[in-house]
Amino acid sequence: MSDKFNSFWRKIFYLLKPLLPRAIQIFLRRQIVIRKRQQYAHCWPISDSSAKPKNFWPGWPQGKKFAVVLTHDVETAFGQERCLALAELESKLGFRSSFNFVPERYPVQEKIRNQLTQNGFEVGVHGLYHDGKLYQSRKTFMQRAEKINHYLKAWNAVGFRSPAMHHNLDWLHQLDIIYDASTFDTDPFEPQSDGVDTIFPFWVENNGSSRGYVELPYTLVQDFTQFILMREKNNQLWQQKADWIAEKGGMILLNTHPDYMYFANGKKTLSEYPVSYYEDFLKYLRSKYQQKFWNAPPGEIAQFFIESINKKTSNF
Repeated sequence: MSDKFNSFWRKIFYLLKPLLPRAIQIFLRRQIVIRKRQQYAHCWPISDSSAKPKNFWPGWPQGKKFAVVLTHDVETAFGQERCLALAELESKLGFRSSFNFVPERYPVQEKIRNQLTQNGFEVGVHGLYHDGKLYQSRKTFMQRAEKINHYLKAWNAVGFRSPAMHHNLDWLHQLDIIYDASTFDTDPFEPQSDGVDTIFPFWVENNGSSRGYVELPYTLVQDFTQFILMREKNNQLWQQKADWIAEKGGMILLNTHPDYMYFANGKKTLSEYPVSYYEDFLKYLRSKYQQKFWNAPPGEIAQFFIESINKKTSNF
């Protein structure tokens, strides 16, 4: 499908979304996922061609075989209230991650941000309003980019992710970032489904200049797609893909949402799954691979890649 066709239907969806009950939204999206899962079985969840880096690749530091990068998009104030519990769960298992907040959709609590960063976690910016209109026009993007840069600076953040994984890698040069995480290796279920076909970080140049940023594509299916839309009752899809990425020496980058994780408080909604699915996956990685992988927040991954590029160019 053409970009114009996809853009048209994205606009229609976001216009109608506020009018549709949540159950109807999920039902309609579930039907699309069922059809696409059969249609794209040849390239999802694994696309064999994505096992190669797009450009220069230095290998992982300290002799590690592959990397594990954990990220969380916090879509609502409700999800924000779960961030510290999620961070505590990860800390107990020896992991660190990043939390991406939406600056002007809900009041982002400075106390939570500070507590996360003080404990070795990272904070990033997740769009501005989460309304599907960030890339509606160049003018809209430029207006919002100014505000996004304000929050990046105020939060001391270095990374960005667009809501709904919408992306325009050229326009993102307007943001004061060292990395973006708005793409994926292969994911036909996303509204803008053009994957970057690699399980490695890569450099996005700015018209041939030395300035640019690192792109960090996610490489495992998102939690909402897997557990809510596909109704999977375990994390076998994550394990299957993770084993393949480990074999290829790539980057396991997972994006989950505390908004959809059920921590056994109150009644579970139709948009939630047991947080134990995620916890068990982290235990699986720790148990099977022990010291073989490098776990770091995305900012550290990007900084390592930038330093490797600089070393390479300085040797010429």
